[in-house]
Amino acid sequence: MDDELYDLAQALGNALLAKGWMLATAESCTGGWIGQAITMVPGSSAWYDRGFITYTNRAKMQMLGVSAGTLKRFGAVSEQTVEEMVKGALERSSAHIAVAVSGVAGPSGGTPEKPVGTVCLAWGVREQPVHLRTVLLSGNRDAVRRQTVARALREMIALAL
Repeated sequence: MDDELYDLAQALGNALLAKGWMLATAESCTGGWIGQAITMVPGSSAWYDRGFITYTNRAKMQMLGVSAGTLKRFGAVSEQTVEEMVKGALERSSAHIAVAVSGVAGPSGGTPEKPVGTVCLAWGVREQPVHLRTVLLSGNRDAVRRQTVARALREMIALAL
């Protein structure tokens, strides 16, 4: 774990503690890296409720309630899917705030419509509209995943402040 991700996770924890909020994560392409960054911070159990690692479409449907229709129509890497992942994480946890990520980290798996580096993020607070963003990140698999973790932490900090 690098210092930047640790500092971001710690800042998120401080913001969530100030509000008395708990967090849930729903991760696909990062495979639990957001949760790892968070749990490196001592005392994170005071503000981190749980993480869902839903790497397959089946896991997204079973654990988070993502609809088969959404996955078939838009694919796993889509704003529609990550929106359902956030909503599912909030419904299936005690969290006040949640984040979801799904992407094409590479080196293979990209398409002309969704090249390697395409990542969809969603984050939101219970009973409020979900924020959505699709980004195109550069670098190798590790770089794309790390940038996704950093971006997810930054977006949640902004929402929690």
